[in-house]
Amino acid sequence: MNGLILMACTILALFVGYRFYARWLENTWGVDPNAKTPAQLKNDGNDYVPTSKWTVFSHQFTSITGAGPVTGPIIAAMFGWLPATLWMIFGCIFFGAVQDFTALYASVKNGGKSMGMMIEQYIGRTGRQLFLLFCWLFTLLVISAFCDIVANTFNGFTAQGAQIMPNAAAASISILYMFVAVAFGLYLKYRKPSGTEQLIVGIILMLLMLWIGIANPIYADAVTWRYVVFAYLFCAAVMPMWLLKQPRDYLSMFLLIGMILG
Repeated sequence: MNGLILMACTILALFVGYRFYARWLENTWGVDPNAKTPAQLKNDGNDYVPTSKWTVFSHQFTSITGAGPVTGPIIAAMFGWLPATLWMIFGCIFFGAVQDFTALYASVKNGGKSMGMMIEQYIGRTGRQLFLLFCWLFTLLVISAFCDIVANTFNGFTAQGAQIMPNAAAASISILYMFVAVAFGLYLKYRKPSGTEQLIVGIILMLLMLWIGIANPIYADAVTWRYVVFAYLFCAAVMPMWLLKQPRDYLSMFLLIGMILG
């Protein structure tokens, strides 16, 4: 099967789903694009911060594709490319997109509350505790698996001690990502650039990070990278969304689109 044909069919299917099924969901739920969001009504500069639609889109776009490069090839290897492709297309349109859209819209309509707080409001405290327990256990499994994958990907040495330049370069670029993302988040919040300016600056920063990271690889073993990854996870969990995760995902969008087009 030609990869370009497969990608074109997938893009067409997703576009049709967005154009018709998403619009039907929007009309069914009575989404009002002019309604003020919790970020506007509760703007505190920390947890509630109005953000441009492109930044929100890129944040969701790159976050939800995180497991794709890992699980996609595994599923395709086990079941073949056709079942895996159909599962991803129909799963994205009728399950994944609906779930995320529902969760985000429910939060918007309930003052920006998290899912746990909404469950407590409508079901009860026990329901919230059970839900949070499930999330905690599930997150432990996911974080453990992905931490090990990332650490092994960044591992700069073979079993014999030889240096692995591509792994070390990927690690260097990723470290740069964290610091540049924070600076970019401050830039977005305080300068409030136009969409075009934000796009141009983002692409320039992405190219600079790739160039500097490849030229200055960081060599460390997998054990060291596990500690680094967990330290990053802690920072990402306690830092405001606008300061790290949203700008990080906005910058990652350019790399993701570039890889798809390439």
